[in-house]
Amino acid sequence: MKKPPKEYYSELVVKINNDLRKGIADNFPPNLYDPMKYVLSARGKRFRPIMAIWSCEAVGGASDDAFSAALAIEILHNFTLVHDDIMDEDDLRRGRETVHKKWNENIAILAGDGLIALAYRFLLRSETPHLQELVSIFSEAIITVCEGQSLDKDLEGKEETTLEEYYDMIRRKTAVLISVSAEIGCLLGRAEQEVRSAVTGFAMDLGLAFQIQDDLLDIISEEEIIGKDIGSDLAQGKKTYPIIMFNERADKKTREKLHRNSLNSKPTSEKMELTRKLFGDFGVIDDTYNEVSKLIDRANGRLDQYSGVIEKEYLLHLSDMIKNRSH
Repeated sequence: MKKPPKEYYSELVVKINNDLRKGIADNFPPNLYDPMKYVLSARGKRFRPIMAIWSCEAVGGASDDAFSAALAIEILHNFTLVHDDIMDEDDLRRGRETVHKKWNENIAILAGDGLIALAYRFLLRSETPHLQELVSIFSEAIITVCEGQSLDKDLEGKEETTLEEYYDMIRRKTAVLISVSAEIGCLLGRAEQEVRSAVTGFAMDLGLAFQIQDDLLDIISEEEIIGKDIGSDLAQGKKTYPIIMFNERADKKTREKLHRNSLNSKPTSEKMELTRKLFGDFGVIDDTYNEVSKLIDRANGRLDQYSGVIEKEYLLHLSDMIKNRSH
């Protein structure tokens, strides 16, 4: 009997967490392995590895076919977080001190490098006749994520940023790792190319929606809920979807008011309250929600074209998770 999506998701999170904990048996030298274990032990949604597993199952494969690769994807994702936190000088991640804050930047960089190698160790355990293609997809994803991170930093220094530039950046920085999770799942599930493209496109749209939702949560959520620094995007001068929309709509005086309130200063509850009011006054919050909904609808539509070929129930649960996300 097929398990309900929520129950199955929870079971997979437990299994993924257990296998990640077992994934590092070494203890010496501690300044390498302790931070790596610290990162992988943090609570997380494990969205990407489950996307890989459920994509594999959706096209007729078994969860075990994609499990090692799914773990590799999650480890790679955690590498990106460690280095991203260093570059953004963030203090919190998943409700805990970031690695560079708990240890130092040099140790955090080394731990991130170790995580990449560990990711390949898991990836190469995949039993598939398509191992070369699997490794190629995974390696290209790392390059693309690095391109996205570079573009993100470049946009911080630009006074004006277009939505086209923003979408190009988040497609590389965030969405690609979610779409590659689906692509790898389909590859290991031996899907036909047409079906593989549909599921990968579905995941790409979800990845875009995920990042835009993340941009919004940086403004409207609370630190205790989201588990990381709130308002850091504004303070660092990042160009996110709501910030770009606000800059397009507000007059120069109002834009300067927001930037004086937020830029290069630690967010406080008073500053965040003013930010939310300004964004609300210009319809930015509602329009950002609408953009997320449009992307999710577009994603789901890609699966609808293959009803009867793709088992959609679990994948659609991932859509609902993003739509209803609060952290």
